[in-house]
Amino acid sequence: MASNTANPPTESRLSTRISIRWLPEPASETTDTIVMSVKGWYVDLRIDKKSGDIDWAIAGQRVTDSSDPRRVQFTHEIDSHNSFDDVDCGTFTTLPNGDDLETGSMARPDVPGAPVTEYEEVWRELTFKEGPEGSGQGASWVLESKHDIKVGEGEEVEVSRTFLARIWGSYLAVRQKQVYARLPGSTDAVVKAGKGVSARREEWDASTGWSAKYVLGLEGDSLPSAKDIEANEQLRTPGGTILVNGEPYTVRSYEFA
Repeated sequence: MASNTANPPTESRLSTRISIRWLPEPASETTDTIVMSVKGWYVDLRIDKKSGDIDWAIAGQRVTDSSDPRRVQFTHEIDSHNSFDDVDCGTFTTLPNGDDLETGSMARPDVPGAPVTEYEEVWRELTFKEGPEGSGQGASWVLESKHDIKVGEGEEVEVSRTFLARIWGSYLAVRQKQVYARLPGSTDAVVKAGKGVSARREEWDASTGWSAKYVLGLEGDSLPSAKDIEANEQLRTPGGTILVNGEPYTVRSYEFA
C-alpha cells in the first residue's frame, strides 16, 4: 500500500483498491474498498458499487515474510466467502506513481468452481481522516471479540465473531456467524462453516461526530459504533481486554500517532 507523506510516521495503513485484474483479462474496479491495518492486524471491507451489498469482508492477521518484506500473508479469521483455509499471500511492488501493485493467485469467487487464478491488484494509501482527537493526531486500533469455545467431540457450536477497527476518523465493524466443530481425535475447535456477515463503516465529522456510510447485514444496526469504544487504559494495552457494549474484546493492536 503506497506511502503518503501526508500521514505521520506510523505502523497503521488506510488503503483503497484502485483495480483488480484476473489474468489475462483487463483490469477493472467494481467495489468501494477500504482496508485498515494496524501493527499486523487488518480489517478489509469491499462493497459492490452496483448492488450496495458486501462483495467481500475479511479480517485477521497481516504477516510479513521475514526473508522477503515484499511478501505478505493474510489470515482469514472472518471471511464472507468462507475461504478460511485458503493461503492468501501477495507480493507488493511500488509503482512509479506511489501506488502498490499486489500480485499472486487465489480462488476466483465470480467463476463457477472458484478456480485458483493469478491476479494483479493496485492499492493506494489514503490520508488519515481527522478524528475526535483533532487535527494532526489520532488513535488506531483493532479489536476482536472474545469467545470461550468449548466443543465436545462430534458437537457443533455457533459463535458470532466480530472485528472492530479504527484509524483516526475512519471505522469498520465486521461480524460473522461461524459454526465450530471438534474433529474426531482432536482437542481443538475449528471453523466448520461460515454464515451471514454483517458490517458497518463509519466516518468522523467534526460538526456531527461519527456517522454511518454503510450498514449491512442482519446485524448491521446492532454492531458497535465507533462512539461505543471509550479511549481508556485498557484500549491502549495490546493483548488486554476491553468491554464494548458489555461484551469483552481482545485488543489486538493499538497506536497513537
